[in-house]
Amino acid sequence: MVSTARARVREPAGNLPADVTSFVGRRREITLTKRLLAESRVVTLTGPGGVGKTRLAIRVAGNMRRSFRDKAWCVELEDVREGSLVVDAVIEQLGIGGPTTGEDLDTVVEQLKNRELLLVLDNCEHVVEDVALLVDAVVRWCPGVRVLATSRQSLGVAGEATMVVPPLQVPNVEHLPPPEAYEQFASVRLFIDRARAAVPEFEVTSDNAAALMRLCSHLDGNPLAIELAAVRLRSLSLQQLEERLAERYDLLTEGRRGAPARQQTLRALIDWSYELASDQDRLAWARMSVFSGTFDLAAAEHVVGNGLSDTDVLSAVHSLVDKSVLLREEDGGEARFRLPRALREYGQDKLEEFGELAAVRQRHLAWFSDLAGRFAADWIGPDQIAWVQRLRNEQSNLRTALRTAASSPDTAGVALGMATDLWQYWVIRGLNAEARHWLDQVLSCAPREVPERVRALRVSAWFALLHGDLDTVRSTLEQATVLATQRGEESEKPYLALVRGLTAFAGNDTSRAVSLVEDALGQFRKRESLPGELFGLFGLGMVKGLNGEHEAGLQLLAECVRLSTEHGELYWRSYALWASAQVEALRGELERGEAAAKKAIRLQRQLDNRLGIAFSIDTLAWIAQQQGKYDRAARLFGAASSVWDVVSATPGFWARFATDHEEHQAQTRTALGEEAFQDAFDRGRELSVQHIIDFALEAKRHARVRTEENVHPMPLTRRERQIADLVAQGNTNKEIAENLVIAQRTVEGHVQNILTKLDFSSRAQIAGWVAAQRTASEAGETAPR
Repeated sequence: MVSTARARVREPAGNLPADVTSFVGRRREITLTKRLLAESRVVTLTGPGGVGKTRLAIRVAGNMRRSFRDKAWCVELEDVREGSLVVDAVIEQLGIGGPTTGEDLDTVVEQLKNRELLLVLDNCEHVVEDVALLVDAVVRWCPGVRVLATSRQSLGVAGEATMVVPPLQVPNVEHLPPPEAYEQFASVRLFIDRARAAVPEFEVTSDNAAALMRLCSHLDGNPLAIELAAVRLRSLSLQQLEERLAERYDLLTEGRRGAPARQQTLRALIDWSYELASDQDRLAWARMSVFSGTFDLAAAEHVVGNGLSDTDVLSAVHSLVDKSVLLREEDGGEARFRLPRALREYGQDKLEEFGELAAVRQRHLAWFSDLAGRFAADWIGPDQIAWVQRLRNEQSNLRTALRTAASSPDTAGVALGMATDLWQYWVIRGLNAEARHWLDQVLSCAPREVPERVRALRVSAWFALLHGDLDTVRSTLEQATVLATQRGEESEKPYLALVRGLTAFAGNDTSRAVSLVEDALGQFRKRESLPGELFGLFGLGMVKGLNGEHEAGLQLLAECVRLSTEHGELYWRSYALWASAQVEALRGELERGEAAAKKAIRLQRQLDNRLGIAFSIDTLAWIAQQQGKYDRAARLFGAASSVWDVVSATPGFWARFATDHEEHQAQTRTALGEEAFQDAFDRGRELSVQHIIDFALEAKRHARVRTEENVHPMPLTRRERQIADLVAQGNTNKEIAENLVIAQRTVEGHVQNILTKLDFSSRAQIAGWVAAQRTASEAGETAPR
């Protein structure tokens, strides 16, 4: 009977379901899963619903089946609602029935103990305890069997290796690549594939490529969501689909016929996850839905608490991560968590059903308004880099908290407080337009008597100044001054005088500027206000130095540098160095000016202060022009132009700078000639911010590939890069082998490794990648000697 059972198992050589749609991407995940299976007897693929765990498992099993004498077998546990039926399902689907020894688990062990096969157990999360018992027995007594499981949480058995299946790669909606570069993203390739299945005539054009990339990003790179969305192209254009994505639960309802019931719609899929959660986990899930982007454990404990202890919240976080409802990310050694958009929207629906939505949003607001306040209080000190990074991590939550506060007159004062507390962060990030949006919105609806109003008006005037909107600056300062006088808010008066003075400077009224800023600095010193004194020292040093009082200006700026250095402060130190560079250049000390500007850039890079970088790059361009380095000057002018665009500003906003900027740029253009100038300008403008900084500092990059936000090591070895270059030139594997005097099989292995590492599926994609690397390399060159 044993031999009969064995014959029954081996005859069909496995029972893996056939792919009915194409498989896109996942080369890296396939390779990693194979590696884990080579090292561990049990591998569990985890991840959120719809991310493609099953498809990945089946693809890996299909690739590996020939490595097992008895091939690969799959057991679907989708419809097994009772844990006690798990073993029965295995017996049935593997076809290993027959005489038993009284225990069904013993039957499975008996029939598999002499087999060599890969056993795929699909959808284990709802019966995870019984599956764990089964797997533990199989691993103990069946040495030829390896198990590949898919589950929203790990099985928890000895020797288990887990791999989180990530969403497909998506574009960054804030930095979309050119339209023709859409195919580099697996999520976009999947959408196109499914779209053509639904609408055969579907084509990507330069007009709809951006909408396509944004849509895939909004769908979180979730394959199920992408598939369900693509079907809607039968009745909507890409642009219409993107616009209506907010109505996703109404739109994404047309599931594939024959798919399991829980995959018919996203709502059904999420219902499935919700039903599997405990009451405590459900409550935590609902309350976590008020977060935007990622959040840390401390924030979760505060917002999710209210009846749940910190231990309860931690337990819920662990449980929801284990069930793949909550995604865990790591940033600088800190664990952060995120609910995918669809699960967040679902949780908010539940929170509203619980009647808690407004109350939990207020707890969220309280936490993040307090965070903004702590940032403002601690800003002048040695932790500025950490603070900027933290607020970058929390930017989505800060926006959500501001939206909550601005929605009611009762909390408008909180919104004004947050907006003013965050002003330096917004300046650093170049979010001037966003700052004005929030300030204008809240000032228009906040009651006149809220105590934060004067400060908010002053900060609003500052952002209008950064936009060169001098008329708005003057009218806003007038409102603030009248109100401050009525209320007797003496602490605001020096700040108002300072902003008024810098406004006069921007309008080329230098003598008035000196008088106002000098008065402000005196008041700050009298009040022993360190933030005000640093601001005033920078402002007065710049105004005096650029008004011909070179030595007096440089002394004030040196004092600002000294005082800020003493307190470990970078922000005002970098601006004082930049202003020193301007003054040094003005009086003909070009080497000193260049050195000061480069020091400023190094500090600004640490804070990612885009506005400061724009000013400093522009100053280096002026200096290069005066040094006769015209090609470098033109490239720097182009580079500065792109950074000015990032921060929605231009030197033309400030008359004092606009005249000098135009003069130096015109002299550079004349020296080079129109065509050469424009070519160099365009090359500078095409650089990323990081490459701009490298070029400005005349620093080389060594075997690195950098993106604007992150730095990644070169993924290919030297030999693989050599072969990738030859592939890009159109060489076949045979031609590459002859060229390098190596075996063709070796070349084939290298090409496969390249495809895997880059998550590509064609040689054409390798060629495109090589071209992109060359462009980046050229962009990062140092200035010509």
